Amino acid sequence: MSSSRTAGLTATGTIGAAHQSLRDRVYAELRERIIDGRYPSGHRVVERELADELGVSRIPVREAIQRLETEGFIAAQARKGAFVAPLGPAEAADFFDIREHLEALAASLAARRADPAGLRTLEKLLDRARRAAGSPRRTRELGSVHADFHQQIVVMSGNPLLQGLMAPLDGRLRRLFSLTSEPGDGPVMCGEHELLYEAIRSGDADAAERIARRHVAGTRATAMQMLAAGTADTGTVDTGTVDTGTVDTGTGTAAEPTDPGPRLRP
Repeated sequence: MSSSRTAGLTATGTIGAAHQSLRDRVYAELRERIIDGRYPSGHRVVERELADELGVSRIPVREAIQRLETEGFIAAQARKGAFVAPLGPAEAADFFDIREHLEALAASLAARRADPAGLRTLEKLLDRARRAAGSPRRTRELGSVHADFHQQIVVMSGNPLLQGLMAPLDGRLRRLFSLTSEPGDGPVMCGEHELLYEAIRSGDADAAERIARRHVAGTRATAMQMLAAGTADTGTVDTGTVDTGTVDTGTGTAAEPTDPGPRLRP
């Protein structure tokens, strides 16, 4: 694993987070690799290879794979192994159908229940997004900040049931942002988020709901166009061969990683 990749993992708190169990750390690491595109759609997920790479037993890897399968990140077929689930137009359409209604509700509730601490968090996220938007090299970071912004609105809704319903969608939103974000998206996304923030800050629930719906519809249109045109880096799914126990590195070869990076075993 390269030094830059190691630094990125450390920055996200995935490696060495003392408060996390080994099982949770393995899960968080594999989830992050799928979300940021290191494991694209169709990438084979091989239990024993991951255990060796991460320096853990196969048990936490197996548990992490099962959890990610439940969340829709990984798909498995008998005698063909596990692979990263596809994220194509059909899957994205289903996701946006749900997201549009739930995020509009979250924005409406947040406008009614906004508190100073929550608004300050939104302001900080907007500031981070503006800075990231000014650098084409920070496109993936911008997508992550935008996802944080939406998550904060859900928190500010003050509705635990809604938060529970939205939690499984958060990872998919981050993955979609990672796959479909482009350098020129920043100013537009920031502008839409600023409008949404102002509606929430002013307590205008109707405007917040309306802006949230329009914002999701806009991101939906862009994402669907990219996915349909094949310009998003979604990879391909190949389930026609039996799992041979090798890891698809995404380069067309099935080779042992030359630099396995930090190991998770304490």
